[in-house]
Amino acid sequence: MFTTALILAMAAMLAPEEAMSDAQKAAIAGDPPFAQQELRLVDVPKATGPARALFNGKDLDDWEAWLGYADPALTYQKPPVKPLGTGGKGTMFKVVEADGQPAIFVDGTTWGSIVHKDDIGNYHLSLEYKWTGKRHAPRLDQPENNGLLYHSGGSPGVVWGTWMRAVEFEIMKGSTGMVVPVGDDVRVTTEVGYDPNTIYPKRRYMIGGRSIEVQQPAWNVENARDVEKPVGEWNRADLYVFGDKAVHVLNGQPVMVLSGLSTVDPDGKKVPLTKGRIQFQSEGAETLFRNIMVEPIESLPRVVLAE
Repeated sequence: MFTTALILAMAAMLAPEEAMSDAQKAAIAGDPPFAQQELRLVDVPKATGPARALFNGKDLDDWEAWLGYADPALTYQKPPVKPLGTGGKGTMFKVVEADGQPAIFVDGTTWGSIVHKDDIGNYHLSLEYKWTGKRHAPRLDQPENNGLLYHSGGSPGVVWGTWMRAVEFEIMKGSTGMVVPVGDDVRVTTEVGYDPNTIYPKRRYMIGGRSIEVQQPAWNVENARDVEKPVGEWNRADLYVFGDKAVHVLNGQPVMVLSGLSTVDPDGKKVPLTKGRIQFQSEGAETLFRNIMVEPIESLPRVVLAE
């Protein structure tokens, strides 16, 4: 029963054309056609200080856990019931050994997040992740999905009772590196082309494309290309953030460039997002994270067209 409810809710989120104004529809219709590009990363910054591990390999003492609704079908419905709240360590989130190394295990059954305690900015974050292949209802027939959220802030569960406000480096099978503003007040800017083969709003990152501000209801921009390895294999994700800008990299391939990371205050004024906490989602699939390292940087790498 709740599977049908959640699928309908997700459909409304992923394809909310009816929620858009005529001007918004016209804006998307004006996106240039997407053309596949070969991208490469250049001027990769050197660390300006020592690297440190966000995961100590022993326990989750440096992390806080939060769980949304017992019934994930309620996640996008702003229900009158309260989320489960603080909790989930040892069940939804725990330390395991995988392929001879310690890893953070994210169960995915109950939706929520595990959030590192530190507030950080101007860094290069690297990690490895892989899917176990186990998915949970109501996403049994949908791609594996548990994202990396950065510049996280505000109250736990402020977004749909389940996550902190953040910018998302999506980790979803086929779409890893996609950008998603997590929270109605979050804004990011990027360049896009129109790709009818992606989910709504059918926008994919493209150098030289149309510069747009990503916000609800046109809630995401797809990665430049899918370079993820098969389920069961380890992938490497690299996130570079400096000031209010970011670069998403997957398996050595740049897939997203962002600027203008910000929130909008109650008076409608934009406030730059330049730091925050690291947050891993639990959103329907078993996932393993390991070798989570962060090092300070003083510039961003550049993403250019390969010659």
